[in-house]
Amino acid sequence: MLRQFELIEKVRSYDPTADEALLNRAYVYAMRMHGAQKRASGDPYFAHPIEVAGILTDYRLDTATIVTALLHDVIEDTPVTRGEIDELFGDEIGELVEGVTKLSKLELSSEHLRQAENLRKFILAISRDVRVLMVKLADRLHNMRTLQHIASTAKRERIARETLDIFAPLARSIGVHRICTELEELAFEHLNPVARDAIGRRLETLRHEQGGAVSLVSGEIAARLEAAGVPARVFGREKNAYSIWRKLQRKSIGFSQLSDIYAFRVIVDTEEDCYRALGVIHRAWPSVPERFKDFISTPKRNNYRSVHTTVVGPKGMRIEMQIRTEAMDRVAEEGVAAHWRYKDQSYGFDIEHQKAAGGRDPLVNLRHLVQVLEHGGDAEELVEHAKLEMFLDQAFVFTPKGRLVSLPTGAMPLDFAYAVHTDIGDTTIGVKINGELKPLRTVLQNGDVVEVIRGGKPVVPPDWRSITVTGRARSAIRRHIRQTEKEEFIRLGRATVDQTFEAAGKSRKDVSLRPALDRFAVAAEDELFDAVGRGRVSPPQVLEALFPGLKAHERKAAAARHRIEDGKSAKLYVRGGGLTPGVSIHFDEHCSPVPGDRIVGILEGDGKGLTVHTIDCERLAAFEDHEELWRDLQWTPEAERNSIARAKLLATIRNAPGVLGQVCTIIGEAGGNIVQLRMHHRQADFFDVDIDVDVTDAKHLTHIAAALRANPSVETVDRRKD
Repeated sequence: MLRQFELIEKVRSYDPTADEALLNRAYVYAMRMHGAQKRASGDPYFAHPIEVAGILTDYRLDTATIVTALLHDVIEDTPVTRGEIDELFGDEIGELVEGVTKLSKLELSSEHLRQAENLRKFILAISRDVRVLMVKLADRLHNMRTLQHIASTAKRERIARETLDIFAPLARSIGVHRICTELEELAFEHLNPVARDAIGRRLETLRHEQGGAVSLVSGEIAARLEAAGVPARVFGREKNAYSIWRKLQRKSIGFSQLSDIYAFRVIVDTEEDCYRALGVIHRAWPSVPERFKDFISTPKRNNYRSVHTTVVGPKGMRIEMQIRTEAMDRVAEEGVAAHWRYKDQSYGFDIEHQKAAGGRDPLVNLRHLVQVLEHGGDAEELVEHAKLEMFLDQAFVFTPKGRLVSLPTGAMPLDFAYAVHTDIGDTTIGVKINGELKPLRTVLQNGDVVEVIRGGKPVVPPDWRSITVTGRARSAIRRHIRQTEKEEFIRLGRATVDQTFEAAGKSRKDVSLRPALDRFAVAAEDELFDAVGRGRVSPPQVLEALFPGLKAHERKAAAARHRIEDGKSAKLYVRGGGLTPGVSIHFDEHCSPVPGDRIVGILEGDGKGLTVHTIDCERLAAFEDHEELWRDLQWTPEAERNSIARAKLLATIRNAPGVLGQVCTIIGEAGGNIVQLRMHHRQADFFDVDIDVDVTDAKHLTHIAAALRANPSVETVDRRKD
């Protein structure tokens, strides 16, 4: 724990004007107010706010922020009030402390909803002052560093999941890479220790095999640049385990096929030198096609600036390089915190310096989420939109007048329309991309010029949600259709409640729903079914409210997931345009859609009905010239919460004793149920195996595939679509 004089000296080392008396008062006040309180580790509680303040001194934040860190828990955990903070430390610090104060636990129906509601309030608070977010991130970072002291495994996993889903993306959104990376690594350690250990062992082996080569490559790059008159610092770095895990999830390759376990950073003096260094490197070694990105001319949304390239370098190694200036490097590591500086006899956030560095408002991404809040919708929807806004990479497209619009990778024309203005999105009826008419489901590519074709009045079909990815677009669409979809939610809720009752051997018609209405504070049966259809109340909760003495095994049966199959029940799982009464629904057996996949339907003749495909199914090419047959579809809440679907994997694995058993164990530990295994193309070293596995959704399938790829005996894993 930092002692009082050590903390003050750290602040004064970068801010000679720091108010020592204020820092001393805050340090002593925090110790006195927290008194004899203890943390789970047994340490005195006041050590926590002091360590949080110490983390923020590493980012050279101003005195008000450091004082806020020292006081950030006193309102919640002690009798201190906001008025007392204002009186003792001033209104500015009082407002910051109130913004950072931990949210009290809400009495909601599920832990996930509690987390979502907290996120809603949190985003509203931090959108006003970035210092609130910096203190909150430092608070979470210290809590994660000491998470092992919490006895409850479930609580540790909940905190780690919240860190990975919310706090790490928030850190990334304002560019604080160092905090983001450490949060991800700490959360990964608690959420998936098996995968983390497996990757750690592979990295250790790689260090022994290639560790010497890294220093040799760094030296050769530096020598080439020096000979060309470009002064530079060059160093190699190993990617962390969680970033490797994410790449295994995103790409259908094995660990041995990853080409960028090591990356090399080239630090030069000026922006011009960045491009000179790039030219030297490309003349020295062949570049890898489609692996060049210029984030200097078009910075990322979190103000990250750098030139990225990959070349086939010395000894045939594929080398990923990041070329940037010292200033860019500091912004890349510290994000918004890089712009606190001493200017005009005062110390604080220098917005002019931030703009001069090519950056935007550090909270612009979060203010997009505030717009989502203004459109209404439930808290759980906000979590989904927050992840979409903060996790995805970028695509840069242009309006016909040349205005640059930054969108997440995978965005479509409606995302573009709503990014320009809500009214434009609401009145969109078509789109031209690079001068040609294109379907609204077209994925936008870097450099596209997008022209929106507008109608006279807002017309927002429900199936538009399936052809958008940004939270801003989806929330605006939901605002329009919320009223019209209520009847569908009531029907879904009634059907799932009836299924749950039937599985438990009960009939809804034989009992009064009044106890359930009272418990969930709704006035009528339709309101209860609407809440169930929207996922706010689960069918097992309704069953338990009416039959509190129901045995455990009966409740388990009631909550069991149902298999997605063709036939009448298919309408419980799929909705969207073209689902006219009586139309039969089938799931394409070649691409095998599972909940979470983006899906479309093809209305086929001869009584075949509607066939559901994944949006990337190769068989859709046969219908490209028959736009009238296409239907935009989406999964229902019932499919996403209470169903099981069969997916197909193709794995290439080493031909060695026990390997197939390892594969089965990995799938079982990841919660998958193997339905069928078929081995073929067996050779001396490798063989292929088709695996049919039951999963809950696409994310579950991706998790299983990534876990398999982390195993050294598994060469490749692909989703099979045949």
